[in-house]
Amino acid sequence: MTKLASRLLGMLAAAMLLAVPPALGNAVAAASNEWQADPFFYLDHWQVPGFEEQATTAGYRLLDPQGNQIGAIIRQPSIRPLTLIEVPAIPGIYTVEGWLEDDEGQLGPPRTATLRFDDTAPAPPVAESPERWLLGTEQAVLKIAHPTGPFPLSGIRGYAISLDLGSGGTPCSVSTWCSLEETDLDEGIDDDVVSLGTLPEGTTYARVAAVSGAGVASSVSSAVFRVDATRPSVSIHGVRSGWSAGPVRVTASADDHLSGMAAVGAAGPFTAIAVDGAAPTVAWGDRATAWIAGSGIHRVETYARDAAGNLSGGDPEGPPPASAIVRIDEEPPQILFSPAQDPTEPERIEATLSDAYSGADPSRGSIMVRLAGTRARFEELPTKTVGGTLVARWDSDSYPPGKYEFLAVGFDLAGNAGAGTNRDRGGRMVLLNPLKGPVSLTGQLIGQRFAGRLRAIGGDSVARLEVKVVETFAAGSQPQRRITSARTGADGSFAVRLRPGPSRDVAATFAGSPVLTRASSATRRLAVSTGVRFRASAREARIGGGPIVFSGRVDRSGASAKGLPVELQFRYPGSGWIEFRTLEADARGRFRYAYGFSDDDSRGIRFQFRAHVPGREGWPYEPGSSRPVLVTGR
Repeated sequence: MTKLASRLLGMLAAAMLLAVPPALGNAVAAASNEWQADPFFYLDHWQVPGFEEQATTAGYRLLDPQGNQIGAIIRQPSIRPLTLIEVPAIPGIYTVEGWLEDDEGQLGPPRTATLRFDDTAPAPPVAESPERWLLGTEQAVLKIAHPTGPFPLSGIRGYAISLDLGSGGTPCSVSTWCSLEETDLDEGIDDDVVSLGTLPEGTTYARVAAVSGAGVASSVSSAVFRVDATRPSVSIHGVRSGWSAGPVRVTASADDHLSGMAAVGAAGPFTAIAVDGAAPTVAWGDRATAWIAGSGIHRVETYARDAAGNLSGGDPEGPPPASAIVRIDEEPPQILFSPAQDPTEPERIEATLSDAYSGADPSRGSIMVRLAGTRARFEELPTKTVGGTLVARWDSDSYPPGKYEFLAVGFDLAGNAGAGTNRDRGGRMVLLNPLKGPVSLTGQLIGQRFAGRLRAIGGDSVARLEVKVVETFAAGSQPQRRITSARTGADGSFAVRLRPGPSRDVAATFAGSPVLTRASSATRRLAVSTGVRFRASAREARIGGGPIVFSGRVDRSGASAKGLPVELQFRYPGSGWIEFRTLEADARGRFRYAYGFSDDDSRGIRFQFRAHVPGREGWPYEPGSSRPVLVTGR
């Protein structure tokens, strides 16, 4: 028996317990001191040479944690490679006792092995989510709050962890059981902190399960890690493209689509504005405002920090801050009139604008005039801006004699208005009218010509200047006005031949020159009689015979003769003109009438006939008659 006992001792000491984990098709060898979540245990005996010659039966009995036998003794007719032992479905530490028997029934000394069974799932742990967003370069640290008790009999092996972007899942391939390899933190319940490294931008979920000593997994707890690797964007509002005439309110607005810019205090997001390199104005949240004042060019820079701590501006490793230029001109331009009038253009009025910052506005400005010493409103003159100079022309001929003062108003590019009444070298801008040399212009009708002379008053004739002869035709004419230009000769004289047409008023005008005043001649009336052509179809009229046809035409140059009354008149020796019929001319001025001689008293009388146009309202000619036509009665 000594040999048999030594064989059994060697067999049991070398026994291995094989556990079959749930949902696994192959046996996993486990040391006899390890826990398993399945109640089935396999004994694998090491064969000792010569053992089979003496031991024909192996016996086993299962003892509960208190040492009480559970069920009947198990005997096998021979030593098998594996022996199945099933413990009750109650977690605990069980003992299997085994021995060998020979054919004579002799028993070897018993030996024992421990069977540790626990299928209890631990309570879930609490995966702690960080209270803030993480930077893209920041290590994500997972902290695990321990599961609540009571703990499984096998204790807490550690924790299994998995990461996903929101798709869900469990840390282990089997949701209720984790292998040792799947237990990421396997040094017990206090192995509860782990670095997950740097995570991708956005939201990452850490799924955590507590794992018992037997590999049983708890339900899953989740922690949320939010990563913002992008700097906030900052935009600047309130900055004009040009110049401003006063203080400018600038607003910086920050935007961040991940961690955001919600104000939470000094440790959270902020937006800031710095002007001309001075200390910035800081506001918690996504918006900051600053007032910028003072004439000059100011540089504005903006900064922002999002909830994760990303900086926009102010980071030496990042891009420069968003910036803008604010131009302020709070001073009006200075305006001075030219020191003296140009003797060749005395009516040219100039005023120069000077501005130290924004410069003169070339699109606006005016020069005004009023009678000096009065409170009358200034009258604006047609003004244009040439560079920084206002230029106006004063039509002094249109103003009565006297002393006149001038006012210039101009603007700079910021919109500031300035006014000036003084000349560049001192003294007010005042001019005495007449400003130019006065002239006289005469004119008269000489037949079909209109002639006259242009003279400087108190001086010589004015040569080689343009004079215009203006013909203003009577009502009903087309056209109603005609202007003919003439140039004065060496003695200042001019002459214009007038073309045929209706009655008219004729005068000459001189528009003036840069140094001479305007002038007009007296108006002369040119009366033009109506022209009428008239004829008879025969020189003799037979009494009681066929009629004489009278016809004619009115000269309608420059007017319409349609409906114009035409009187047919006759006379005989010793009588005046007698009207015997009134006709109307057609649109071409023509008229026609057949007249029969029936009175015997007309026999032997030599009559004169004519057409007379007395005129009417709107007819631009004076009354006129045709030449007489002779007709003798027979």
